[in-house]
Amino acid sequence: MAAISHSLGSISLSTSRRSGLSIHDSSRVSVPLLRSSFTSISSSSSSGGGVSKAIRVEERWILEGGNRKKNERSNRGAVVCSAGMEGIGRGVAKRREGLGLGFVIPERAKLVVMMAMVMCLCNADRVVMSVAVVPLAAKYGWSSSFLGIVQSSFLWGYLFSSVAGGALADRYGGKRVLAWGAGIWSLATLLTPWAAQHSTGMLLAVRALFGLAEGVAFPTMSTLLPRWFPNHERATAVGISMAGFHLGNVISFLATPIIMSHIGINGTFALFGSLGFAWLGAWFLSISNDPRDSPLISKAELQLIRAGKTDSQTETAGKFPPIKDLLSKMPTWAVLLANIANNWGYFVLLSWMPVYFKTVYAVNLKQAAWFSALPWSVMALSGYVAGASSDSLIKSGCSVTLVRKIMQSIGFIGPGIALLCLKFARTPAVAAVLMTIALSLSSFSQAGYFLNVQDIAPKSAGFLHGITNSAGTLAAIVSTIGAGYFVQWLGSFQAFLTLTAVLYFACSIFYNIYATGEQVFF
Repeated sequence: MAAISHSLGSISLSTSRRSGLSIHDSSRVSVPLLRSSFTSISSSSSSGGGVSKAIRVEERWILEGGNRKKNERSNRGAVVCSAGMEGIGRGVAKRREGLGLGFVIPERAKLVVMMAMVMCLCNADRVVMSVAVVPLAAKYGWSSSFLGIVQSSFLWGYLFSSVAGGALADRYGGKRVLAWGAGIWSLATLLTPWAAQHSTGMLLAVRALFGLAEGVAFPTMSTLLPRWFPNHERATAVGISMAGFHLGNVISFLATPIIMSHIGINGTFALFGSLGFAWLGAWFLSISNDPRDSPLISKAELQLIRAGKTDSQTETAGKFPPIKDLLSKMPTWAVLLANIANNWGYFVLLSWMPVYFKTVYAVNLKQAAWFSALPWSVMALSGYVAGASSDSLIKSGCSVTLVRKIMQSIGFIGPGIALLCLKFARTPAVAAVLMTIALSLSSFSQAGYFLNVQDIAPKSAGFLHGITNSAGTLAAIVSTIGAGYFVQWLGSFQAFLTLTAVLYFACSIFYNIYATGEQVFF
């Protein structure tokens, strides 16, 4: 028997006259890729000199209709395989033909890149208003309290679409639901400056429509990513997607003042809205709801995805559990309250950070944008680190419950301490550092409560995420409007930031007591 083996990262390929060619990954899953007869000649002299090697693959198999089928005879060797997330960014498929070397990108890598792009647009379109609201308020004479109402108006629609979007994504798949959402919110972005010129009522209606469309983004992500990634890759996939989300903050905070100075407010909203329609075309052409429906995925990658899940996680959603049953379990409340605390703090900083730097430290709009962008840029990196660390801990043998609690504790206690320290900041640079620490550590929640939804209810993750996200959105509305009234009444942001820190600490304690990484709803 002659044998040839080659290693690709954590994957080994081997062939033999008897067993053909197989792929072996670190999870000990063996996937037959192709079976062939071949001739292998190799030898070496005592001096270490090598004799040339020749491989002839005479039959190859293709995947058709879910079955392997012999296609044709060939005089070349071909191997196509996909690695785990460890292989994203590495060579994950290799073809030898003479001296040529080619690479094939895993289909789930394409999905996570497209998801990161749309999440980037999702947040960038929000932040355009956070920056543009300063000149709009000056132009139309809005008070601080009304400015808070304008800032929160998109959350009114966001509040109601999360549950519906999650349920639709669980039942019909996230591809179409997310596409409709992106199309509508891009249209609402285009219409925003026109609505502001028309009337305040029209502006609030358009921003509510904007939020209604954006409300489907996170529930559809909670549905799509678990379908496409095995358990030990989910946190990394979420980290990459959320890195795009946070980079949307950075891009919009920095680009919006510059774009407005060249093409005005109308042109700025038109530019960001148009990018959403461009993304739609690529999304429809390249993404499937489920890896089993993809015409491009290799059998090896599909097997790796399925092998990394439990049987219940591979099933599609059936009848949704009643909301009463969902709310009867304490793990649900742990996730729900964590979402409330996270959204409360996140939206306060998202909506008010430029105003904070302008009013507290008297910096101009462009300077405020730079100080505001720094925390979000670091947050994009720290979110990926949190996801990769979480997956690494799980693969090393730590329980999912322990990992979720560790990540969530970092995501709440760290930001709470940083916000309390803001009252000692005397310069905008120090304040920017503290906000950077707060937001960077808060990104660890992505590997905490955010993923915990998929742990406890894998077959209805979108539906449950929609419920908890609606509660978090309601908290975001209260915090965004409340911050405006606090500033107007007390003339200071610090009292509201202290309240936010206390909420972080309380919800961290509750989560550590009642959260679990085990499946609760079957």
